[in-house]
Amino acid sequence: MIDLTKDGDVFVLTMNDDENRWNTTFVRAWAEALDEVEQSTGPAALVTCSASEKFFSNGLDLEWRASSGEHRGGDRAAFGKEFMALMARIMTLPVPTVAAINGHAFGAGFMCALCHDKRFMRADRGFACANEVEIGMVIPGPELALFRHKLPMNVYFETVQFARRWTGPDALSAGVVQGIAELPELKGKAIEAARSLARLGENREVFGRMKEAIYGENAAINNPHGPAHLLRHPEMYH
Repeated sequence: MIDLTKDGDVFVLTMNDDENRWNTTFVRAWAEALDEVEQSTGPAALVTCSASEKFFSNGLDLEWRASSGEHRGGDRAAFGKEFMALMARIMTLPVPTVAAINGHAFGAGFMCALCHDKRFMRADRGFACANEVEIGMVIPGPELALFRHKLPMNVYFETVQFARRWTGPDALSAGVVQGIAELPELKGKAIEAARSLARLGENREVFGRMKEAIYGENAAINNPHGPAHLLRHPEMYH
């Protein structure tokens, strides 16, 4: 389901389960790969890509969720908590992260991409979309918070309320992704960007703590006070 290789200082995580739909088995395979990244030392960054030319990740494994009995997707009851925890882990991974969105990224797949520090998307094909409303699901609060942190407000509303399907060029214009490329160049462009940031990942403690300060408990962006008040009262933050 997951291949992890290394290109110099850059770990390359390749999802290779066809449409890369999310179930508990897939979540746990991801977690094992991140264990290896986190246990490494020295300069490092992570690029996430897909072996499929059509799909980055096509969202939740609906067939598995609707099935009963034994299934390769694993423990259904464990999924929600473990999936959300994995998304938080990707978001706060103590090395720079880049997603190479080579094809469709729907629902949970779009979430995964947004949890990365930077995103590059295929220019000619594929959509990024939070399609929960279209399939009759209410987006959970933690997922809404993720989208709000990562997207400009007008883009956020179109994404979560209207299930807008972002093409590569539109996603670039809207600030959803930081770059686009044709498929043959996409992975290389993502690795190049990751390599330029890998030096920042050498100090895992500092890089991870900065992400926690942005996205974690009592994060600066969520504080009820404005920055001028905080600057006048630095004792509020330690």
